[in-house]
Amino acid sequence: MSKFKIRHKTTYTYETTVRDSANQIMLYPIKDGSQEVLDHNLLITGDPQVDVYFDSYGNQVGTFTQARPHQELVIDSRVLVETFPKTMPEDSVSQDVQWLELGTLKNQLEYIDFLRQENFNALNEVKQIIDAEQQKHATPFETAKHFSDYIYTQFEYKKGITTVESTIDEVWKLRSGVCQDFAHMLLVMLRLKNIPARYVSGYICPKKNGMRGEGATHAWVEAFIPFYGWLGLDPTNNCLVNEAHVRLAVGKNFSDCSPVRGTYRGTSTHTLEVTVAVGYEDGAISDNEPEITQPHVKTTFAKNSFRRHQEMQMQQ
Repeated sequence: MSKFKIRHKTTYTYETTVRDSANQIMLYPIKDGSQEVLDHNLLITGDPQVDVYFDSYGNQVGTFTQARPHQELVIDSRVLVETFPKTMPEDSVSQDVQWLELGTLKNQLEYIDFLRQENFNALNEVKQIIDAEQQKHATPFETAKHFSDYIYTQFEYKKGITTVESTIDEVWKLRSGVCQDFAHMLLVMLRLKNIPARYVSGYICPKKNGMRGEGATHAWVEAFIPFYGWLGLDPTNNCLVNEAHVRLAVGKNFSDCSPVRGTYRGTSTHTLEVTVAVGYEDGAISDNEPEITQPHVKTTFAKNSFRRHQEMQMQQ
């Protein structure tokens, strides 16, 4: 097991005073058999009341408003979480039986959203790649690992080349992007093979091993493996998800899992700064909060988010 103290700080700075800021946050780590939340403090400018509910995918969601005039809004989430090792699939059931089992899921409500394919211009081209890459006699587990590896080797990890609004067609043409883009491409490939797949938002805490996605929110995919359940695959780092990954939310895609989004009333230019810091020691957690240094993401917007209706944080 591993313990991580994670600090996720989001700062909006406005050119002039704004008001009527309404926000949605998905900063509550999932609580289940693979991870436990030991402590969570949420510090928000003005100390507003946060109303919490669970969405249709079981994610904990908070909403709050800041009606008073303000020139800065800080959302500072500090969580202590413990993760536990996962048992990997053994593939003890024949591949024919496993694929037949997957075929029975298409009409089950729990899996419909995670099998629904997003339509885009290059879909047929991607399907041809999938058919050519498909390994004979491969189980769903082996297939999922193969296409995660394909994305890792065929796509370049490159920050700043895509945005939260980049389409799958753009990512496919560029063959590059960040974890958010890698996850979306893996979703497409798994769903083309009729494997239910869902997007996962969270953090990666690799104990300074230099894995991609450190210092920001991270994203990966969970594939449903027959007779096992949901299996996490991280195509950005070409690994199966285990103790180093902390999950915040799951959904069809990124738009279901954005950590922070909001609107406000005002016409000023504003700057968004996002930083994630992780504190850990082998088996022990320091009493000090993880140090926040320079923001990992700093973006200036010429239009306010009230007019854009929503603003989402890119996952690296």
